[in-house]
Amino acid sequence: MEHFDVAIIGLGPAGAALARHLSGKKRVIALDKKRQCGTEGFTKPCGGLLAPDAQRSFIRDGITLPVDVIANPQIFSVKTVDVAAGLTRNYQRSYININRHAFDLWMKSLIPDEVQVYHDSLCRKIWREGDMWHVIFRADGWEQHITARYLIGADGANSLVRRHLYPEHQIRKYVAIQQWFAEKHPEPFYACIFDNDATDCYSWSISKDGYFIFGGAYPMKDGQARFNALKAKMEAFHFQFGQPLKSEKCTVLFPSRWADFVCGKDNAFLIGEAAGFISASSLEGISYALDSAEILKSVFMRDTENLNDAYRSATRTLRMKLYGKIIKSRMLTSALTRKWIMQSGVAHIPQNQDQQTGNTAAEI
Repeated sequence: MEHFDVAIIGLGPAGAALARHLSGKKRVIALDKKRQCGTEGFTKPCGGLLAPDAQRSFIRDGITLPVDVIANPQIFSVKTVDVAAGLTRNYQRSYININRHAFDLWMKSLIPDEVQVYHDSLCRKIWREGDMWHVIFRADGWEQHITARYLIGADGANSLVRRHLYPEHQIRKYVAIQQWFAEKHPEPFYACIFDNDATDCYSWSISKDGYFIFGGAYPMKDGQARFNALKAKMEAFHFQFGQPLKSEKCTVLFPSRWADFVCGKDNAFLIGEAAGFISASSLEGISYALDSAEILKSVFMRDTENLNDAYRSATRTLRMKLYGKIIKSRMLTSALTRKWIMQSGVAHIPQNQDQQTGNTAAEI
């Protein structure tokens, strides 16, 4: 049974960034469901947009994106649709369109060889005994048992580590559903769609490398029926679908209160979505995955007795920022407030053809 300083469960953006940061400073083992390369095995369903906060994280680390991670086209605005009100507005956004699975594999490729990485692995059980964490996982066709002084939960919405640390903790969850279609629209676009009959969260679309992705976050109970109903409504807004080429589902967290952000205890730490660090107003999580990994790395480099308290204190600004996203989401998902904001025209950028033809918003 091998012993490590740090065991990281999950190598999405949060876990991969932390493993890279701690390489050479701690003896690290990292477990990940994804395979080392290719599209077989686990892939994360995601629209794939890199927000400015995530871009700033790469700037701080001196990292640039390789061309095979970047998707086409690059879109400079989000078309926001209020279905019930029949309103469409265009708001400037500075996202980078990426291939999410290629991005995740690239993030893993940046982890130095000093970190012991197991790909296509499954963490089966964790427990604490004395001052050590025990981890049983399956990889390379057999079951293995290791110990670590520190345990990191970077394992997303259904985090095994979070459930072990906080068995009574409840956080709102949705099922994220998205489908891929052959692109038929004459002009590619990115859209954010609100329809309170379908969901009290939101839906989205994105044009990517010749495909059109349509998805959303819906109540767990009848999410597929709500997704199908909204697709039918979007034909009135000239969304073109055809036969789906691929369908994807996953669980997504929707923080709605301060207590939804949990940082860990007993020398176990949560980062990224496992900690509830995801924007309630956009469901964007890569930025907060990278930020929380950077914060935890800095905490590990300190000479302090209680690292859990230090991490909780160090993430306070991040948690305050995410709480602001909760307030924003309440405004956006309120039909009355959203309609008032969109009707005001604040920050809306009209397209030239709209001004020339006199089309109404619902006719775009």
